[in-house]
Amino acid sequence: MHVNQLHPWPASVPEAEAIQERLRLHVELSGPTTFTTVAGLDVHYHGDDALSAAVVVLAADTLAEVEQVLVHGKAAFPYVPGLFAFRELPALVEALERLTVTPDLLVCDGYGLAHPRGFGLACHLGVLTGLPSLGVGKTPFVGTSDTPAPARGSWSPIVLDGSTVGRALRTRSGTKPVYVSQGHRVTLETATDQVLRLSPRYRIPEPVRRADHLARHGD
Repeated sequence: MHVNQLHPWPASVPEAEAIQERLRLHVELSGPTTFTTVAGLDVHYHGDDALSAAVVVLAADTLAEVEQVLVHGKAAFPYVPGLFAFRELPALVEALERLTVTPDLLVCDGYGLAHPRGFGLACHLGVLTGLPSLGVGKTPFVGTSDTPAPARGSWSPIVLDGSTVGRALRTRSGTKPVYVSQGHRVTLETATDQVLRLSPRYRIPEPVRRADHLARHGD
């Protein structure tokens, strides 16, 4: 699949922040509600800088695997809170470009609007690819949220500076919630619905869970 190269690679924190501020103007918060194929994206670090980026494409209805790609590389930017996407984007983009199919939805291990500048990894990848995207974080990042009720499907809004930027969502009864936020071309309702649909057995959505396994244990 093709990924647009919309900006030069930043050499400093101010340059990276400026890219986020510019590209967030391209984020769209509405789009399709149903998807045929869904890609999970995850990155695993081997030490400080070496990393493996994995993309696993599944059929949305059966969760059968369609394609997978694993790329090995190095972190492309220093660790700076709020700029974490810049460490992983080159390897993730390379993995996406190696796909022979173009998925309908990207599900990222990370955040979208739930970000200090409203432009996390899910937003960035969505704008670069033009594809609907969402972020699923394992832990809270920004904003505040009440603890959702213990039943599967319960959620509470994540609020940052008076605006709702995501949801704390129970994907399994009695387990810790995940933190869902829009990336690009999806509503928050659609993002929530998709995370639940893609999490029939485990806390983490199946596409991300399989991408995590591939990144950790792939060749």
